[in-house]
Amino acid sequence: MDDGDHNHVYTGAVGSQRYQVHLPPQHGGETRLAAIMAIHGCGMTGFGWNSMKSTTQLNALADREGFIVIYPTQRLFRSGINCWRSGDPREQHRYTGEPALLAGVAREVVETYGADPDQVHVAGASSGAGTAVILGVTYPDVFATVTSVAGGEYGLNQVAPDGPDSTPPVYTARQAWSQMGDRARQVPLLVIQGEEDEVVPPLVATRLIEQWTAVSDLVDDGVLNDSLRLVEETVTVPGDEDEHAHVHTTVSSQGGASVVESYLVEDMGHVWPGPSGEGLFTDHAGPDASAIAWDFARRHPKGPLE
Repeated sequence: MDDGDHNHVYTGAVGSQRYQVHLPPQHGGETRLAAIMAIHGCGMTGFGWNSMKSTTQLNALADREGFIVIYPTQRLFRSGINCWRSGDPREQHRYTGEPALLAGVAREVVETYGADPDQVHVAGASSGAGTAVILGVTYPDVFATVTSVAGGEYGLNQVAPDGPDSTPPVYTARQAWSQMGDRARQVPLLVIQGEEDEVVPPLVATRLIEQWTAVSDLVDDGVLNDSLRLVEETVTVPGDEDEHAHVHTTVSSQGGASVVESYLVEDMGHVWPGPSGEGLFTDHAGPDASAIAWDFARRHPKGPLE
């Protein structure tokens, strides 16, 4: 544990969840701080060996920028390699399973540490990214934004790897919108994907972007009719010996608010990119996913329910 770290166990109606909170030096002042929940991937922990904490180096960023970090860790024996069960339909609903536990953790941090309830964000890697997307669908009233690094869409388990076109993204988008219910709102999404990822191929990220764009369209007026008049802007960043080239795409409404932002990174596999991460799944030549996620989060406080 580092300075500012605090271990907790959340207990709710569906079970218990261990997590660690990191408080920056700015905590305790008059301003309520934003919070980011960082959900680890398979083969990782939240704050133990090969952790999301060491991989993302979010604590150092939080100390500089002034926000709270939350690291949940998967419960023992839930998965053989410590995955979050984002591909299990039973873990894709409000009030049950992992979504209920993680939303409970977020609410507990708001209550215990006075975090800003309109600035609670969630970011995940791999299976944790799938869970982060599920939280954006099941608890849009809790989480302001979602960041997915090497993750997939809500309901990805319904998509056959050898025939993905048989389940179009608008199909799972309607399920996601339905799951939001009367809590529906446009939840901004950040997607970071490696072009050489063989575990979660780029097509999965493409589907996630298409799904989330459709969800935002449905939230607007209940019809897939491009009522938001979305505008796409793409910037290509050339690479050098220190950083991979990448393409940054922003999909925004005509009012200027981004619905989805994405980074497609050349020569990058199934990792969390960043210059200072210490985990096994870090690419030091990738764009700094932690800094990008924080910048995205701070620009998107939680908007009103639609």
